[in-house]
Amino acid sequence: MAGVALRLGFAALAGAARKRLRGQEQPRAPLLSESSAERLVAALSRCRGAALKVGQLLSMADPELLSPQLQRILARLRQSAEPMPGWQSRAVLDAELGRGWREQLREFRDVPVAAASLGQVHRARLRSGADVAIKVQYPGVARSIGSDIENLLTLLSLSPGLPKGLFAGRALRALQRELELECDYGREAQNARKFRSLLSQDPFFGVPAVLPQLSSRRVLGLEWGRGWSLERCRSLSQERRDQICTELLRLCLQELFQFRFMQTDPNWANFLYDPQSHRMTLLDFGACRSFEPEFSDGYLEVIRAGAERDERRILSASRELQFLTGLESPALESLHVRAVLLLAEPFWGAQPFDFGVQGTARGVRELLPQILGGRLGPPPEPSYALHRKLGGLLLTCAHLGGRVRCRELLLRLLHPQMHPKNAPPNPGGHPKNAPPNPGGHPKNAPPNPGGHPKNPGTK
Repeated sequence: MAGVALRLGFAALAGAARKRLRGQEQPRAPLLSESSAERLVAALSRCRGAALKVGQLLSMADPELLSPQLQRILARLRQSAEPMPGWQSRAVLDAELGRGWREQLREFRDVPVAAASLGQVHRARLRSGADVAIKVQYPGVARSIGSDIENLLTLLSLSPGLPKGLFAGRALRALQRELELECDYGREAQNARKFRSLLSQDPFFGVPAVLPQLSSRRVLGLEWGRGWSLERCRSLSQERRDQICTELLRLCLQELFQFRFMQTDPNWANFLYDPQSHRMTLLDFGACRSFEPEFSDGYLEVIRAGAERDERRILSASRELQFLTGLESPALESLHVRAVLLLAEPFWGAQPFDFGVQGTARGVRELLPQILGGRLGPPPEPSYALHRKLGGLLLTCAHLGGRVRCRELLLRLLHPQMHPKNAPPNPGGHPKNAPPNPGGHPKNAPPNPGGHPKNPGTK
Protein backbone atom coordinates (compact mmCIF):
# COMPACT_ATOMS: atom_id res chain seq x y z
CA MET A 1 0.00 0.00 0.00
CA ALA A 2 2.87 2.36 0.77
CA GLY A 3 4.36 1.60 -2.64
CA VAL A 4 1.05 2.32 -4.34
CA ALA A 5 0.71 5.60 -2.45
CA LEU A 6 4.21 6.65 -3.54
CA ARG A 7 3.58 5.72 -7.17
CA LEU A 8 0.28 7.57 -7.22
CA GLY A 9 1.90 10.61 -5.61
CA PHE A 10 4.82 10.63 -8.06
CA ALA A 11 2.40 10.22 -10.99
CA ALA A 12 0.34 13.20 -9.80
CA LEU A 13 3.48 15.35 -9.32
CA ALA A 14 4.82 14.37 -12.74
CA GLY A 15 1.50 15.20 -14.38
CA ALA A 16 1.38 18.59 -12.66
CA ALA A 17 4.97 19.32 -13.67
CA ARG A 18 4.28 18.48 -17.32
CA LYS A 19 1.29 20.81 -17.38
CA ARG A 20 3.29 23.60 -15.73
CA LEU A 21 6.12 23.23 -18.27
CA ARG A 22 3.59 23.40 -21.10
CA GLY A 23 2.00 26.45 -19.59
CA GLN A 24 -1.27 24.62 -18.96
CA GLU A 25 -3.39 25.42 -15.96
CA GLN A 26 -5.86 22.98 -14.52
CA PRO A 27 -8.20 24.69 -12.07
CA ARG A 28 -9.54 21.46 -10.60
CA ALA A 29 -7.45 18.32 -10.62
CA PRO A 30 -9.34 15.03 -10.99
CA LEU A 31 -9.49 12.71 -8.01
CA LEU A 32 -7.60 10.02 -9.95
CA SER A 33 -6.16 9.72 -13.45
CA GLU A 34 -7.04 6.62 -15.46
CA SER A 35 -3.50 5.22 -15.14
CA SER A 36 -3.51 5.84 -11.38
CA ALA A 37 -6.91 4.16 -11.06
CA GLU A 38 -5.59 1.10 -12.91
CA ARG A 39 -2.63 0.90 -10.50
CA LEU A 40 -4.90 1.29 -7.50
CA VAL A 41 -7.32 -1.41 -8.69
CA ALA A 42 -4.47 -3.85 -9.39
CA ALA A 43 -2.99 -3.31 -5.92
CA LEU A 44 -6.25 -3.41 -3.99
CA SER A 45 -7.33 -6.58 -5.82
CA ARG A 46 -4.31 -8.29 -4.26
CA CYS A 47 -4.65 -6.68 -0.83
CA ARG A 48 -8.17 -7.95 0.00
CA GLY A 49 -9.49 -7.25 3.49
CA ALA A 50 -10.06 -3.75 4.78
CA ALA A 51 -7.92 -2.10 2.11
CA LEU A 52 -10.05 -3.60 -0.67
CA LYS A 53 -13.23 -2.65 1.21
CA VAL A 54 -12.14 1.01 1.23
CA GLY A 55 -11.50 0.74 -2.51
CA GLN A 56 -14.98 -0.67 -3.05
CA LEU A 57 -16.49 2.27 -1.18
CA LEU A 58 -14.43 4.62 -3.36
CA SER A 59 -15.84 2.90 -6.46
CA MET A 60 -19.32 4.05 -5.41
CA ALA A 61 -18.35 7.71 -4.99
CA ASP A 62 -20.44 10.57 -6.31
CA PRO A 63 -20.36 10.43 -10.16
CA GLU A 64 -19.35 14.11 -10.25
CA LEU A 65 -16.07 13.21 -8.51
CA LEU A 66 -15.16 10.46 -10.96
CA SER A 67 -15.35 10.37 -14.74
CA PRO A 68 -17.27 7.51 -16.40
CA GLN A 69 -13.93 5.95 -17.39
CA LEU A 70 -12.71 5.94 -13.78
CA GLN A 71 -16.01 4.57 -12.55
CA ARG A 72 -15.72 1.64 -14.97
CA ILE A 73 -12.17 0.91 -13.81
CA LEU A 74 -12.99 1.10 -10.09
CA ALA A 75 -16.21 -0.90 -10.54
CA ARG A 76 -14.02 -3.99 -10.99
CA LEU A 77 -13.23 -3.81 -7.27
CA ARG A 78 -16.81 -4.80 -6.44
CA GLN A 79 -16.39 -8.27 -7.96
CA SER A 80 -12.81 -8.76 -9.11
CA ALA A 81 -10.42 -9.36 -6.25
CA GLU A 82 -7.56 -11.75 -6.98
CA PRO A 83 -8.86 -15.24 -6.15
CA MET A 84 -7.22 -18.02 -4.16
CA PRO A 85 -5.67 -20.89 -6.09
CA GLY A 86 -7.76 -24.07 -6.11
CA TRP A 87 -5.60 -25.97 -3.63
CA GLN A 88 -6.01 -23.19 -1.06
CA SER A 89 -9.81 -22.94 -1.30
CA ARG A 90 -10.08 -26.75 -1.08
CA ALA A 91 -7.89 -26.68 2.04
CA VAL A 92 -10.29 -24.22 3.70
CA LEU A 93 -13.27 -26.39 2.73
CA ASP A 94 -11.59 -29.52 4.10
CA ALA A 95 -10.76 -27.78 7.38
CA GLU A 96 -14.23 -26.28 7.84
CA LEU A 97 -16.56 -28.97 6.48
CA GLY A 98 -14.49 -32.14 6.78
CA ARG A 99 -12.95 -34.11 3.95
CA GLY A 100 -16.30 -35.61 2.97
CA TRP A 101 -17.87 -32.29 1.88
CA ARG A 102 -17.36 -33.12 -1.81
CA GLU A 103 -19.58 -36.20 -1.49
CA GLN A 104 -22.62 -33.94 -0.95
CA LEU A 105 -22.17 -32.40 -4.40
CA ARG A 106 -22.67 -33.64 -7.91
CA GLU A 107 -20.46 -30.84 -9.24
CA PHE A 108 -18.06 -28.23 -7.80
CA ARG A 109 -16.29 -25.64 -9.89
CA ASP A 110 -12.75 -25.00 -8.67
CA VAL A 111 -12.52 -21.66 -10.50
CA PRO A 112 -14.51 -19.09 -8.48
CA VAL A 113 -17.22 -17.09 -10.21
CA ALA A 114 -16.49 -14.02 -8.04
CA ALA A 115 -13.90 -12.85 -5.54
CA ALA A 116 -14.07 -9.83 -3.25
CA SER A 117 -12.60 -8.40 -0.07
CA LEU A 118 -13.13 -11.24 2.42
CA GLY A 119 -13.90 -14.32 0.35
CA GLN A 120 -14.71 -15.84 -3.02
CA VAL A 121 -17.70 -17.68 -4.45
CA HIS A 122 -17.79 -21.09 -6.14
CA ARG A 123 -20.71 -22.46 -8.08
CA ALA A 124 -21.74 -26.02 -7.25
CA ARG A 125 -24.61 -28.46 -7.73
CA LEU A 126 -26.18 -30.67 -5.09
CA ARG A 127 -26.92 -34.35 -5.63
CA SER A 128 -30.57 -33.30 -6.09
CA GLY A 129 -29.56 -31.15 -9.07
CA ALA A 130 -30.12 -27.78 -7.37
CA ASP A 131 -27.53 -25.08 -8.10
CA VAL A 132 -25.86 -23.57 -5.04
CA ALA A 133 -23.23 -20.97 -4.24
CA ILE A 134 -20.45 -21.68 -1.75
CA LYS A 135 -18.57 -18.71 -0.28
CA VAL A 136 -15.08 -19.49 1.03
CA GLN A 137 -13.18 -17.04 3.23
CA TYR A 138 -9.56 -16.18 2.47
CA PRO A 139 -7.18 -17.75 5.02
CA GLY A 140 -5.87 -15.17 7.49
CA VAL A 141 -8.07 -12.32 6.29
CA ALA A 142 -9.77 -11.99 9.68
CA ARG A 143 -6.37 -11.54 11.35
CA SER A 144 -5.28 -8.95 8.78
CA ILE A 145 -8.10 -6.46 9.34
CA GLY A 146 -6.57 -4.88 12.44
CA SER A 147 -3.22 -4.28 10.75
CA ASP A 148 -4.97 -2.99 7.60
CA ILE A 149 -6.82 -0.40 9.65
CA GLU A 150 -3.65 0.59 11.52
CA ASN A 151 -1.88 1.13 8.18
CA LEU A 152 -4.76 3.25 6.88
CA LEU A 153 -4.73 5.29 10.10
CA THR A 154 -1.00 5.86 9.68
CA LEU A 155 -1.51 7.07 6.11
CA LEU A 156 -4.25 9.42 7.32
CA SER A 157 -2.02 10.79 10.07
CA LEU A 158 0.55 11.69 7.41
CA SER A 159 -2.05 13.35 5.18
CA PRO A 160 -2.01 17.14 5.58
CA GLY A 161 -5.16 19.23 5.49
CA LEU A 162 -7.67 16.67 6.78
CA PRO A 163 -10.48 18.60 8.54
CA LYS A 164 -10.63 17.90 12.27
CA GLY A 165 -14.40 17.42 12.07
CA LEU A 166 -13.96 14.41 9.80
CA PHE A 167 -13.08 12.18 12.79
CA ALA A 168 -11.57 9.75 10.26
CA GLY A 169 -9.98 7.58 12.93
CA ARG A 170 -13.32 6.98 14.60
CA ALA A 171 -14.91 6.09 11.25
CA LEU A 172 -12.14 3.60 10.43
CA ARG A 173 -12.44 1.99 13.86
CA ALA A 174 -16.16 1.53 13.23
CA LEU A 175 -15.33 -0.04 9.87
CA GLN A 176 -12.85 -2.36 11.60
CA ARG A 177 -15.50 -3.61 14.04
CA GLU A 178 -17.93 -4.21 11.18
CA LEU A 179 -15.41 -6.13 9.07
CA GLU A 180 -14.36 -8.30 12.00
CA LEU A 181 -18.01 -9.27 12.49
CA GLU A 182 -18.38 -9.94 8.75
CA CYS A 183 -15.62 -12.55 8.96
CA ASP A 184 -17.96 -14.75 11.02
CA TYR A 185 -20.01 -16.57 8.36
CA GLY A 186 -22.02 -18.26 11.11
CA ARG A 187 -23.30 -14.83 12.09
CA GLU A 188 -23.98 -14.01 8.43
CA ALA A 189 -26.03 -17.20 8.10
CA GLN A 190 -28.15 -16.10 11.08
CA ASN A 191 -28.64 -12.67 9.50
CA ALA A 192 -29.69 -14.24 6.20
CA ARG A 193 -32.23 -16.45 7.96
CA LYS A 194 -33.61 -13.44 9.81
CA PHE A 195 -34.05 -11.42 6.62
CA ARG A 196 -35.56 -14.42 4.84
CA SER A 197 -38.14 -14.61 7.63
CA LEU A 198 -38.82 -10.85 7.66
CA LEU A 199 -39.36 -10.81 3.89
CA SER A 200 -41.09 -14.18 3.56
CA GLN A 201 -44.37 -12.53 2.44
CA ASP A 202 -42.80 -9.72 0.42
CA PRO A 203 -43.94 -9.76 -3.23
CA PHE A 204 -40.77 -8.10 -4.55
CA PHE A 205 -37.77 -9.12 -2.40
CA GLY A 206 -36.47 -12.60 -1.67
CA VAL A 207 -33.50 -14.07 0.21
CA PRO A 208 -31.72 -17.35 -0.71
CA ALA A 209 -31.97 -20.16 1.83
CA VAL A 210 -28.88 -21.06 3.87
CA LEU A 211 -27.53 -24.61 3.45
CA PRO A 212 -26.41 -25.62 6.97
CA GLN A 213 -24.64 -28.77 5.78
CA LEU A 214 -22.32 -26.59 3.66
CA SER A 215 -21.83 -23.77 6.16
CA SER A 216 -19.43 -23.02 9.02
CA ARG A 217 -17.55 -20.05 10.43
CA ARG A 218 -15.48 -19.60 7.25
CA VAL A 219 -17.74 -21.24 4.64
CA LEU A 220 -21.28 -20.30 3.66
CA GLY A 221 -23.55 -22.32 1.37
CA LEU A 222 -26.64 -20.69 -0.15
CA GLU A 223 -29.21 -21.27 -2.85
CA TRP A 224 -28.10 -19.90 -6.19
CA GLY A 225 -29.61 -16.50 -7.01
CA ARG A 226 -30.47 -15.34 -10.51
CA GLY A 227 -30.85 -11.95 -12.11
CA TRP A 228 -29.16 -8.77 -13.22
CA SER A 229 -27.04 -6.52 -11.04
CA LEU A 230 -28.37 -3.01 -10.55
CA GLU A 231 -25.76 -1.62 -12.94
CA ARG A 232 -27.37 -3.47 -15.85
CA CYS A 233 -30.90 -2.37 -14.88
CA ARG A 234 -30.22 1.03 -16.43
CA SER A 235 -31.31 -0.53 -19.76
CA LEU A 236 -34.83 -1.21 -18.46
CA SER A 237 -37.81 0.99 -19.25
CA GLN A 238 -38.38 4.13 -17.19
CA GLU A 239 -41.43 2.56 -15.56
CA ARG A 240 -39.47 -0.48 -14.39
CA ARG A 241 -36.58 1.65 -13.12
CA ASP A 242 -39.05 3.80 -11.18
CA GLN A 243 -40.52 0.67 -9.61
CA ILE A 244 -37.12 -0.75 -8.66
CA CYS A 245 -36.06 2.51 -7.00
CA THR A 246 -39.40 2.77 -5.20
CA GLU A 247 -39.02 -0.74 -3.79
CA LEU A 248 -35.40 -0.16 -2.74
CA LEU A 249 -36.34 3.00 -0.84
CA ARG A 250 -39.38 1.30 0.68
CA LEU A 251 -37.20 -1.55 1.96
CA CYS A 252 -34.63 0.85 3.40
CA LEU A 253 -37.35 2.68 5.35
CA GLN A 254 -38.72 -0.63 6.60
CA GLU A 255 -35.28 -1.83 7.67
CA LEU A 256 -34.58 1.30 9.71
CA PHE A 257 -37.96 2.13 11.18
CA GLN A 258 -39.91 -1.17 11.27
CA PHE A 259 -37.41 -4.03 11.40
CA ARG A 260 -34.75 -1.89 13.14
CA PHE A 261 -32.37 -4.30 11.42
CA MET A 262 -30.52 -3.34 8.25
CA GLN A 263 -28.20 -4.78 5.67
CA THR A 264 -25.77 -1.86 5.44
CA ASP A 265 -23.61 -2.74 2.41
CA PRO A 266 -24.85 -0.76 -0.65
CA ASN A 267 -22.70 -2.71 -3.15
CA TRP A 268 -24.80 -2.95 -6.33
CA ALA A 269 -23.81 -6.58 -6.82
CA ASN A 270 -25.77 -7.44 -3.66
CA PHE A 271 -29.06 -6.94 -5.51
CA LEU A 272 -30.10 -9.23 -8.38
CA TYR A 273 -33.16 -8.19 -10.39
CA ASP A 274 -35.00 -10.78 -12.48
CA PRO A 275 -36.93 -8.93 -15.23
CA GLN A 276 -39.01 -12.01 -16.04
CA SER A 277 -40.50 -12.39 -12.56
CA HIS A 278 -40.15 -8.70 -11.56
CA ARG A 279 -38.54 -9.75 -8.30
CA MET A 280 -35.23 -8.98 -6.63
CA THR A 281 -32.92 -11.33 -4.74
CA LEU A 282 -31.00 -9.82 -1.83
CA LEU A 283 -27.48 -11.07 -1.14
CA ASP A 284 -24.70 -10.67 1.40
CA PHE A 285 -25.85 -10.33 5.00
CA GLY A 286 -22.46 -10.06 6.66
CA ALA A 287 -22.84 -6.29 6.99
CA CYS A 288 -25.98 -6.19 9.10
CA ARG A 289 -26.69 -4.29 12.26
CA SER A 290 -29.56 -3.62 14.65
CA PHE A 291 -30.69 -0.16 15.71
CA GLU A 292 -31.92 0.72 19.16
CA PRO A 293 -35.42 2.24 19.23
CA GLU A 294 -33.99 5.49 20.63
CA PHE A 295 -31.78 5.91 17.56
CA SER A 296 -34.28 4.86 14.87
CA ASP A 297 -37.11 6.87 16.43
CA GLY A 298 -34.83 9.90 16.80
CA TYR A 299 -33.65 9.57 13.20
CA LEU A 300 -37.25 9.38 12.03
CA GLU A 301 -37.94 12.62 13.91
CA VAL A 302 -35.06 14.31 12.05
CA ILE A 303 -36.47 13.13 8.72
CA ARG A 304 -40.00 14.23 9.63
CA ALA A 305 -38.73 17.65 10.67
CA GLY A 306 -36.79 17.92 7.41
CA ALA A 307 -39.80 16.79 5.36
CA GLU A 308 -41.90 19.50 7.04
CA ARG A 309 -39.05 22.03 6.79
CA ASP A 310 -39.28 22.78 10.47
CA GLU A 311 -35.84 24.21 11.30
CA ARG A 312 -36.36 24.36 15.06
CA ARG A 313 -37.34 20.69 15.19
CA ILE A 314 -34.38 19.77 12.99
CA LEU A 315 -32.03 21.37 15.52
CA SER A 316 -33.70 19.92 18.60
CA ALA A 317 -33.95 16.42 17.10
CA SER A 318 -30.31 16.58 15.93
CA ARG A 319 -29.17 17.54 19.42
CA GLU A 320 -31.24 14.75 20.96
CA LEU A 321 -29.64 12.27 18.55
CA GLN A 322 -26.17 13.76 19.25
CA PHE A 323 -25.47 14.94 15.73
CA LEU A 324 -25.03 18.31 17.43
CA THR A 325 -23.61 19.02 20.88
CA GLY A 326 -25.69 22.15 21.55
CA LEU A 327 -22.55 24.30 21.70
CA GLU A 328 -22.27 24.98 17.97
CA SER A 329 -22.20 28.50 16.60
CA PRO A 330 -25.34 29.85 14.87
CA ALA A 331 -23.45 29.68 11.57
CA LEU A 332 -22.70 25.97 12.00
CA GLU A 333 -26.27 25.26 13.09
CA SER A 334 -27.48 26.99 9.94
CA LEU A 335 -25.18 24.83 7.80
CA HIS A 336 -26.46 21.69 9.53
CA VAL A 337 -30.08 22.68 8.91
CA ARG A 338 -29.36 23.37 5.24
CA ALA A 339 -27.71 19.93 4.90
CA VAL A 340 -30.69 18.16 6.52
CA LEU A 341 -33.13 20.03 4.28
CA LEU A 342 -31.14 19.00 1.22
CA LEU A 343 -31.11 15.35 2.29
CA ALA A 344 -34.83 15.48 3.13
CA GLU A 345 -35.77 17.09 -0.18
CA PRO A 346 -37.05 13.78 -1.66
CA PHE A 347 -39.72 13.85 1.06
CA TRP A 348 -40.84 17.49 0.64
CA GLY A 349 -39.93 18.39 -2.94
CA ALA A 350 -41.90 17.89 -6.13
CA GLN A 351 -43.37 14.40 -6.46
CA PRO A 352 -42.42 12.03 -7.91
CA PHE A 353 -38.89 13.01 -6.95
CA ASP A 354 -36.57 12.65 -9.96
CA PHE A 355 -33.27 11.25 -8.67
CA GLY A 356 -31.78 11.50 -12.16
CA VAL A 357 -31.77 15.31 -12.20
CA GLN A 358 -31.59 16.24 -8.51
CA GLY A 359 -28.57 18.10 -7.18
CA THR A 360 -28.61 16.77 -3.60
CA ALA A 361 -25.09 15.32 -3.68
CA ARG A 362 -23.67 18.50 -5.19
CA GLY A 363 -25.39 20.68 -2.61
CA VAL A 364 -24.21 18.57 0.33
CA ARG A 365 -20.68 18.42 -1.07
CA GLU A 366 -20.55 22.23 -1.18
CA LEU A 367 -21.59 22.45 2.48
CA LEU A 368 -19.43 19.61 3.76
CA PRO A 369 -16.04 21.38 4.03
CA GLN A 370 -17.53 24.11 6.22
CA ILE A 371 -19.42 21.58 8.37
CA LEU A 372 -16.37 19.36 8.85
CA GLY A 373 -14.21 22.37 9.63
CA GLY A 374 -16.39 23.38 12.56
CA ARG A 375 -17.99 20.17 13.84
CA LEU A 376 -17.42 19.81 17.59
CA GLY A 377 -18.10 16.11 18.08
CA PRO A 378 -18.30 12.90 16.07
CA PRO A 379 -21.68 11.68 14.81
CA PRO A 380 -23.41 8.83 16.68
CA GLU A 381 -21.75 5.48 16.00
CA PRO A 382 -24.76 3.84 14.26
CA SER A 383 -24.79 6.62 11.69
CA TYR A 384 -21.57 5.44 10.01
CA ALA A 385 -23.11 2.25 8.64
CA LEU A 386 -26.51 3.86 8.11
CA HIS A 387 -25.16 6.76 6.05
CA ARG A 388 -23.04 4.40 3.97
CA LYS A 389 -26.24 2.51 3.09
CA LEU A 390 -28.28 5.67 2.50
CA GLY A 391 -25.54 7.22 0.37
CA GLY A 392 -25.32 4.08 -1.75
CA LEU A 393 -29.10 3.96 -2.13
CA LEU A 394 -29.30 7.59 -3.30
CA LEU A 395 -26.49 6.99 -5.81
CA THR A 396 -28.28 3.85 -7.04
CA CYS A 397 -31.48 5.80 -7.63
CA ALA A 398 -29.48 8.51 -9.42
CA HIS A 399 -27.70 5.91 -11.57
CA LEU A 400 -31.04 4.38 -12.59
CA GLY A 401 -32.67 7.79 -13.07
CA GLY A 402 -35.55 6.65 -10.86
CA ARG A 403 -38.61 8.78 -10.13
CA VAL A 404 -40.09 7.93 -6.73
CA ARG A 405 -43.02 9.26 -4.72
CA CYS A 406 -40.87 9.44 -1.62
CA ARG A 407 -43.27 11.50 0.47
CA GLU A 408 -46.00 8.94 -0.12
CA LEU A 409 -43.68 6.16 1.08
CA LEU A 410 -42.91 8.14 4.25
CA LEU A 411 -46.60 8.80 4.92
CA ARG A 412 -47.41 5.10 4.49
CA LEU A 413 -44.75 4.32 7.04
CA LEU A 414 -46.07 6.89 9.51
CA HIS A 415 -49.76 6.23 8.95
CA PRO A 416 -50.24 2.68 7.61
CA GLN A 417 -53.87 2.67 8.71
CA MET A 418 -54.58 5.43 6.18
CA HIS A 419 -53.33 3.27 3.30
CA PRO A 420 -54.77 -0.21 3.96
CA LYS A 421 -54.77 -1.22 0.33
CA ASN A 422 -51.24 -0.19 -0.36
CA ALA A 423 -49.59 -0.93 2.98
CA PRO A 424 -46.54 -3.20 2.99
CA PRO A 425 -45.66 -5.80 1.90
CA ASN A 426 -46.63 -4.25 -1.45
CA PRO A 427 -46.31 -0.52 -0.77
CA GLY A 428 -45.07 0.29 -4.25
CA GLY A 429 -48.48 -0.44 -5.66
CA HIS A 430 -47.03 -2.78 -8.27
CA PRO A 431 -49.07 -5.79 -9.40
CA LYS A 432 -47.87 -9.07 -8.04
CA ASN A 433 -48.48 -10.73 -11.39
CA ALA A 434 -46.46 -8.26 -13.43
CA PRO A 435 -45.79 -9.21 -17.09
CA PRO A 436 -43.09 -11.86 -17.32
CA ASN A 437 -41.03 -9.72 -19.71
CA PRO A 438 -41.39 -6.19 -18.30
CA GLY A 439 -38.13 -4.70 -19.50
CA GLY A 440 -38.61 -5.38 -23.19
CA HIS A 441 -35.99 -8.12 -23.13
CA PRO A 442 -36.24 -11.27 -25.23
CA LYS A 443 -38.73 -13.74 -23.86
CA ASN A 444 -36.31 -16.55 -24.34
CA ALA A 445 -33.54 -14.93 -22.29
CA PRO A 446 -31.46 -17.39 -20.28
CA PRO A 447 -32.50 -17.92 -16.65
CA ASN A 448 -29.47 -15.95 -15.46
CA PRO A 449 -29.48 -13.15 -18.05
CA GLY A 450 -27.02 -10.90 -16.29
CA GLY A 451 -24.44 -13.60 -15.86
CA HIS A 452 -23.75 -12.07 -12.48
CA PRO A 453 -21.81 -14.55 -10.41
CA LYS A 454 -21.81 -12.80 -7.07
CA ASN A 455 -24.69 -14.77 -5.64
CA PRO A 456 -23.97 -15.04 -1.94
CA GLY A 457 -22.62 -11.51 -1.84
CA THR A 458 -18.89 -11.89 -1.44
CA LYS A 459 -16.91 -9.55 0.69
